[in-house]
Amino acid sequence: MAKTLVDVPAEKLARAAEVLGTRTKKDTITRALDIVAAQGAMGELLAWARSGDLPDLGDPDAVRDATR
Repeated sequence: MAKTLVDVPAEKLARAAEVLGTRTKKDTITRALDIVAAQGAMGELLAWARSGDLPDLGDPDAVRDATR
């Protein structure tokens, strides 16, 4: 794990902790970074889904079989 010294506005950190329900600065920052990384992954997944590389999504039988 890397140690990094950064100046973080106290108001922003407090607000983020409130929203995230975290207690420590480290937990707040770690949770916020986890959320940003997850959002990035979701964006990549959406881009892939929109690319048309999922031909079975147009096939009702394939969708039905996948959801059983």
